[in-house]
Amino acid sequence: MNTPQHPVVSRAFPGVLMIVLGLTGGCASTPPPVYSMQNPQANFGAFSTFAWDTGQDAAKPVTILDGYIRTAITSELQGKGFKEAAAGAKPDLILQYETAAAEKLKSNPVRIGIGMGGVGSSGAAGVGVSSASARNVREGTLVLRVIDPARNAEVWNGRVSRELGHGGPPDPALIQSAVGDLLKGFPANGSSPQ
Repeated sequence: MNTPQHPVVSRAFPGVLMIVLGLTGGCASTPPPVYSMQNPQANFGAFSTFAWDTGQDAAKPVTILDGYIRTAITSELQGKGFKEAAAGAKPDLILQYETAAAEKLKSNPVRIGIGMGGVGSSGAAGVGVSSASARNVREGTLVLRVIDPARNAEVWNGRVSRELGHGGPPDPALIQSAVGDLLKGFPANGSSPQ
């Protein structure tokens, strides 16, 4: 006599899939928030050009990392309608930035995933649990200050942090993404005071 075969594996698959998706989705981390402040008296409608503050480091060469950072910031500001001032011209804004990197302890909490599935009157269920863990990660931070040289006053500043890869300098794509997030709220050229 032929007894019907119940494809247990195919019935359990949706439940297992839900567990795996729940656990892997829970492991994806969001980057730290971006912090920024804008001087309420700043008239961004009066600004159209920017330059880098060389300060006392005018003779110091621009590093490869500095080049990536400056390229990313320039690209974002040009997208907002600003232009880099010609050499020797007086800019409307002076840009200053600092970078830092530090080891940080990152914890992953306990995660539980539950999945169910089945066809017809038969069903399957599964539960997955991950244990809490902690690991050291290297985090880089970029702080950008924007100065109005006519008033000698800061008109905007912001800070963004991102997890860096293991060893070596950060990837240019990571820098571009972080700078894009940092300057997302930066006023466009011609913005009037708020």
